[in-house]
Amino acid sequence: MASEEELFASVDALLEEEPQLPPPAERARLREAAGITQARLAQALKSTTQTVKNWENGRSEPKPPRLEAYQRLLKGWAAKYPAHGAPATPAPVAAPQPEVPDTFTGPAAPDATETETAAPVQAPAVQTAPGRPATSRRPAAKKAVKPATDPRFPHGPLAVLDGDGSAYSTGGIVLDCPATTVVELVEWTLRESGLGAAKLNRYGKDSDPLIVLTAAAAVKLGLPERLEGHEQRRSLRLPEDHPVVKQVAKAKWQLTQRGFGPWARIYRKAQGRDRQCVQLAILSWDALDERSWPGVADMEPADVARVLGVYATRVITPRGSTAVSGLELMTALRPPTKAVQDPATGNWVSGYNAGSLGTEPMDPAPPEATPEHPVVVNSGWEGGFLNEEAYQWVRSVETLSDEECTLPFAVGLDLNTAFLAAAARLVVGLSAPDHFHAPMFNPKIPGSWLADLSHIELDPRLPSPFTPDGTRPTGPAWYQTHTLAYAQELGHDVHPIEAYLRRETGAYLDPWHDRLKNAYVDTLADMGITKDLSDVEFLAAMEQHKQKDPALAAVLSAIKATVKGGVGKLRERPQGKHYKEGETWPALSRPTWRPDIRAAVISKARVNMHRKLNNMVKMTGLYPLAVLSDCVVYPSPGESPLDFLPYAASGKPQPGGFRLGPTPGLAKLEGVQSMLWAVDLMEKGLNPARHIKGGDAVLDEGE
Repeated sequence: MASEEELFASVDALLEEEPQLPPPAERARLREAAGITQARLAQALKSTTQTVKNWENGRSEPKPPRLEAYQRLLKGWAAKYPAHGAPATPAPVAAPQPEVPDTFTGPAAPDATETETAAPVQAPAVQTAPGRPATSRRPAAKKAVKPATDPRFPHGPLAVLDGDGSAYSTGGIVLDCPATTVVELVEWTLRESGLGAAKLNRYGKDSDPLIVLTAAAAVKLGLPERLEGHEQRRSLRLPEDHPVVKQVAKAKWQLTQRGFGPWARIYRKAQGRDRQCVQLAILSWDALDERSWPGVADMEPADVARVLGVYATRVITPRGSTAVSGLELMTALRPPTKAVQDPATGNWVSGYNAGSLGTEPMDPAPPEATPEHPVVVNSGWEGGFLNEEAYQWVRSVETLSDEECTLPFAVGLDLNTAFLAAAARLVVGLSAPDHFHAPMFNPKIPGSWLADLSHIELDPRLPSPFTPDGTRPTGPAWYQTHTLAYAQELGHDVHPIEAYLRRETGAYLDPWHDRLKNAYVDTLADMGITKDLSDVEFLAAMEQHKQKDPALAAVLSAIKATVKGGVGKLRERPQGKHYKEGETWPALSRPTWRPDIRAAVISKARVNMHRKLNNMVKMTGLYPLAVLSDCVVYPSPGESPLDFLPYAASGKPQPGGFRLGPTPGLAKLEGVQSMLWAVDLMEKGLNPARHIKGGDAVLDEGE
């Protein structure tokens, strides 16, 4: 005979079992008896119409916390609308309608078949989906990103799939994904998920849906939890004989040349205007680089969806690293082609979209290329190369004055997205380069110029604006237009020896700059950091913003990485130990392999930095200790930049020098150290800015 403990254990086990629902057909009967549509039920449970359909035809079952809410609703309906022949349970006179708990109320995305009458879906406000703990303990942001209004994509641009089949989308929506294989996942995404994003330009293409897999979801779909090997995980791929790769090929789907790696792209050739393509990102395979997406890979799935959703809505749906996304954004905003009418036949055909880079790759001028480029190797070019890079300069200790050495602090100032600010209204070449001998310099023509600037004498307490290391040029060298134009601005004659110039020009990066600038400023505004803050308030807000809202801080980091990575990708170098000089590499097949545009951005950013350094000398008499990319270190009497930045008698910051603020090109405090520490590093030939900032000056050219 069973003991009392055994009986109690059995009873407790029954109590802990999940609520039992009536059969699928009975669920549908009760809903119809109540006169409620599937769309309305989905809205109440903050789910989707397709999910409700799946519950009622037995294809899937609800999971907590919707399970309990759905059961409560069905019990209420069963009491009011019993099956034929069953006695009805009388309800109290003033009993209200059964209610769904507050957790499950709120707007939900309509099904794709009912979008004509449904309200638009709310795009990702910074909130956590129900049923998942938040990783950051801060109130929801007051400002949500713009709502998605395209009825074709009611559930946003992406979803994060967990091992239990829950797909966390933007705006707190959770979809039920029944897929158990990668092929089923792709087909569910394209047919039922309602995921995707509208094109950013009228001549462009819609963004394909992104499915982010947690480690548990990857294992459930037959993928290894981790990719292991001697190379970095981001460079690894599944072997071609892996069962999942074979499964994809057997179902007549294809993988891109990148194969099945952390960012796997699965597609079929488009049929007419309909694209069939799904982007996968696998978190446990290091798809989200910690440097660009700090802390995101360790967040709960709902929080990952929130972070990526804000980025996708404000920037672009990720298709790879932030560098890849930065480059894709350029093309999405400036599509290479548009529909034009053939005057001979009257038919609409694909034609060149003015202002874009076109569809075909373009060979650079030899001095704009890299030493291993086929243009250089095959021509035997020995005329030197363009060396437009970001500053890496340390001031000579011998130039420090006694007064400077007595100042107690070294303060780092970092320019907000300096390379993005340089891209504003930047005129670049759109056509192939033409070669000229002894041309007259024109600052309005983008190109590469060979000139001798070694005769120009500048203050040794400032870096030279003509070289990345800040040293004085030693002879003729190749310069981008902005560098020579600045030499003219400083009052020096410029006489180019030869040049490679482009006849067709345009502000190719303008829409790229505008979108990223708005994304950066809007994200800071969501964190309470706006241009209306005083300098004191701005410094206080920036000091706490990462701790106050780690999720939005991660979005901010990704936006900045998109800028630097996108610019770096314009001159992506060959990768792989088996590469031989003179061979082509995959990046050269892109129209966006444009080292001259990269050089123009960096040249303008470096010139902008030197102009501010020069103006600071005129206004304050202060000289920098070091410059690293967009970070400059100054000696200071106090720990705050307010102790040395130039202010007018009215209290307003003076224009021309460094100013504090949240917009691109303005500065923020990057770090404070003792002056003795900075001098010690300088004596050792080290850059204090590198240690204050903790970063480097290289614009990422890799994936």
